[in-house]
Amino acid sequence: MNVLKLLLYPFSALYNAVMRVRNHLYDIGHKPSFSFETSVIAVGNLNVGGSGKTPMVEYLAELLGSRMPTVTLSRGYKRETTGYRMASGDDTARTIGDEPLQMFRKFGNLIHVAVGEDRVYAIPHILQEFPETRVLLLDDAMQQRSIRPDLTILLTTFQRPFYQDFLMPFGRLRESRSGAHRADVIVITKCQSGITGAVQEEMTRRVQAYAGNKPVFFSAVEYGEPKALRDNPPLAGKVVLVTGIANAEPMRGFCSQRFEVVHHFRFADHHRYTAADLEEIDRFCGQQGDELSILTTEKDAVKLDCPEFSRFLDRKRWFSLPIRHVFLQDGAKFDALVLNAVNRTTDQ
Repeated sequence: MNVLKLLLYPFSALYNAVMRVRNHLYDIGHKPSFSFETSVIAVGNLNVGGSGKTPMVEYLAELLGSRMPTVTLSRGYKRETTGYRMASGDDTARTIGDEPLQMFRKFGNLIHVAVGEDRVYAIPHILQEFPETRVLLLDDAMQQRSIRPDLTILLTTFQRPFYQDFLMPFGRLRESRSGAHRADVIVITKCQSGITGAVQEEMTRRVQAYAGNKPVFFSAVEYGEPKALRDNPPLAGKVVLVTGIANAEPMRGFCSQRFEVVHHFRFADHHRYTAADLEEIDRFCGQQGDELSILTTEKDAVKLDCPEFSRFLDRKRWFSLPIRHVFLQDGAKFDALVLNAVNRTTDQ
């Protein structure tokens, strides 16, 4: 333990006290939690950073959107607008945020996508606009105690499970490990291939020490074939990576197995790209002697594929790398658990 961590420990203790008081006030009903006639599914985590929430919400959107009227609701992090907003074809990452825009472009023909920082305020607007809605998917909602979900899905990564982490700023937890008891199901994401049954049993035991006897599932991310952002030639064997996500290591590891990664432009999560950023990338690529392609994430692609940056995308071979959530086993059991929760709520 280094000196900096020791100095941060008292702040973590203070943060823990504040969060415990907040959660206790909700638990005893002093701070109100609202429920709705439609089914509400909350997806969230205990830590900050990338735990795979967006791929999970996309998974649920596909599962539920093909069966019943479904709406996703998130804050729309780092958007320039405020208040409730339903996504439309005119929206950009600046008006609704990068992840909601990604969701809308992928599933806009299957579900509705909404943003609103005050979700208690936003949900009645959604139900007034779309009274047929049967399911509301709340993204990043583990700490959204003002809404009482019908099913809470807690995500934690294989690389850094919540039971090995500590409260901010000493660690990366938004609340104490005991918050896991509010979850109805826990999914350990971004698992390595070939993890043994013994490892899964041990991780399940340690999760349930905090969450109680809740079901635990194991999942991974699966990458698809790169998709050209323009009518470009085939993907070159040498690539430059451009990422603005919380944890780019899994993507970099995957790409390193398939391509020669010449350079990685690594930006902060939800980075708002500028012409200067694209100029730097363009200049670097122009200095390389060999033909290469530029590979980015789906979340970054929706911010880059816009009129402001068209001249850059037209000059180089830009591709996005699709990603999706897959269960290592028992995926059908997870699906049934979700569908049963929805049917139980809507049948009441």
